[in-house]
Amino acid sequence: QVHLVESGGGLVQAGGSLRLSCAGSGRTFSSYTMGWFRQAPGKEREFVAAISWSGGTHYADSVKGRFTISRDNPGNTVFLQMKSLKPEDTAVYYCAADTIRYRLVVRTTLREYDYWGQGTQVTVSS
Repeated sequence: QVHLVESGGGLVQAGGSLRLSCAGSGRTFSSYTMGWFRQAPGKEREFVAAISWSGGTHYADSVKGRFTISRDNPGNTVFLQMKSLKPEDTAVYYCAADTIRYRLVVRTTLREYDYWGQGTQVTVSS
C-alpha cells in the first residue's frame, strides 16, 4: 500500500510559479516511477510529467520547458516546479505511483499507475 499526499497548489497569476509536493509512504518508494497528472473541468485526466527511480524524466509537450519534476528519495517526496504558468494550466494536479520496481521506461498512461493522491487545485488567472 502506498499513500500519497499532494500539497502546494493555489491561485497564481499568469506568468507566475508554483511548486507542488507529493509526500509518499513506504520503504520501496525510491524504486518507483512517480508521475504527475492533471484534470481540468470537463476534461479527461492527462499526463504532465514523470520521473523514474534513477531520475530520468519525461514531460508532456504542453509543459516542456516550463515544468520540472524532481524527487528526494530519502524524503519520499516528489516535486513539480511550475513556471510561466498559463490559464490553461488550471486543473487539479494528481501525484501517482507506478509500483513496478526499477522500471526501465517511464510510463505516461494512467493505467500504468497504481496509487494516486487526492489532488491539489492549481488555478491560474489571466
